[in-house]
This record gives sequence, C-alpha cells and structure tokens, in this order.
Amino acid sequence: MSKTIFITGASKGFGRIWAEAFLKRGDKVAATARNTETLKDLAAQYPDSLLTIQLDVNDRAASFAAIEQTNAHFGSVDVVINNAGYGLFGAIEETSEKEARDQIETNVFGLLWVTQAAIPVMRAQGGGHIIQVSSVLGVATLPVLGIYNASKWAVEGLSETLASEVKDFGIKVTIVEPNGFSTDWGGASASHSEPIALYDGIKEALYAGLTPDTIGDPQATPDAILKVVDEENPPLRIFLGKVGFPWLSQVYADRLATWEEWKEVADAAHGGAAIGQVTA
Repeated sequence: MSKTIFITGASKGFGRIWAEAFLKRGDKVAATARNTETLKDLAAQYPDSLLTIQLDVNDRAASFAAIEQTNAHFGSVDVVINNAGYGLFGAIEETSEKEARDQIETNVFGLLWVTQAAIPVMRAQGGGHIIQVSSVLGVATLPVLGIYNASKWAVEGLSETLASEVKDFGIKVTIVEPNGFSTDWGGASASHSEPIALYDGIKEALYAGLTPDTIGDPQATPDAILKVVDEENPPLRIFLGKVGFPWLSQVYADRLATWEEWKEVADAAHGGAAIGQVTA
C-alpha cells in the first residue's frame, strides 16, 4: 500500500533524492522547502502525488499548518522525515551568538515543531513513523563543528525520549545517522564563522582526513530509507554509510574503558542518600 510521506528540506540533497524515490514507487509526498521553485519539475512529473509546501521550519505555526495541510490533502500523514537543517563550521571560540542560535533554532527547534505537529495527527489515525535525520556527529564529535555537533546530540536525546513516549500510540521513531555525503551540506548550504588563525591547523587536519573514501554517494541512500519506512519494526537508530560503525565502535570502546577506570571514584560519589533525597 502506498504511504503519505512528509519531508522537510526537500529542495536538494537527501530530501530531494528521497522524495523522488518515494514518488517513483507510488507513494504520496508532501515536500517542503523554503523555496519550492526547486521542486517545479517534480510537481509537473507527479501532479497527483506530490504536494509542495513552502515552509521555514523555524516557524512553529507554519510547521503545524503544513502537517494539517498534508493531512487534509492526502487524508493521512504516515511518515514524517525531519531532514531540514544545515552545518555550521567554526571553532567554539569563533562562533557568534547569532550563528549559534540560528543553528540550534533550525536543527533542533525546527525538528521539534514538525514533530509536535505530527504526533496528534498520527495518534488520531492509529500510528505513524517519525524519522529524524541526525548524524554520526550526534554520537561522537569532530572539531570545528561544535555547535552542529551539539544540535545533533540534542536531536538524539529528544528523539530517543520521544520513542518511549509515543510507542503506545503506534508511532515509531527512527534516528538516521549519516556520515559525510557529497551533498551541499558542507558546501553551498553550510555557514562558516569568522576564522581565528590559531585554529587553522585543526581545520587543515580535519579537512585532510576527509578523503573520497570517507564521503558517501547520496544517490545510494534511497534503498536504505525505503527499507526503514517499510519495516514493521524499524530500528531506533541506523547509520547511513560505512564510516559510522567502525568509528563509533572504537569511540564506545574508549568511553567504556574510561568509565571503567573511574568506576570507583564514581561509586564513591554515590554516597548513602536516603529515599526522597535523590537528585540527578
């Protein structure tokens, strides 16, 4: 059976590629973008199954209206893919207040508003699937992307909590964690802080490590997304690309080793608090 898919950030990159893959197989798609002109060719090709909506996810009321419009137009909202977002490149010291607030506003609050809008619609229809596009940088970090890292860590915590809250409504949650891909994320769509020369060496080392073999092909991703959408019991988390699993396996091994090394200190800090005196 065809599904109704709501995708944010569908003008290019993953959003555009996935929207087209859903349309090709017969699903109905509500594709949102700040500039829907980029979707005119798809709209002409799929006039009955594509609904384009101009949306800035930072606008909470507009996000709710877009979900309601989709539900009224297609009769359901089966899958929501929160894909809208961008990368902010800059060391922590380099990042301005406006840059930091704008990054969190879009990557975290924009995702939150769409998620909040989708929940009552999905609950009323007896279920649904919310897919949150996070990043491997939502699990581990790289330098010069501190605020972006923070935004994706927030997405991870928000979404894992959400999964436990909505499962009894029949709503499933999946966190997608791509490694680097050759989209506009690190190019035209990215934002860059005013540089401080002291961080030039760290940046050079970071960029030197981004070899062609570590960058995925976005055109190879639709099959994975289609499989996740069609899965009766989808995973809470899934990597996209081959970099995440070996890298994060080592990261977690290192974390466990450190926690083990400091376990006695941690246990001693527990003390003997009585019931009713516990604090987190």
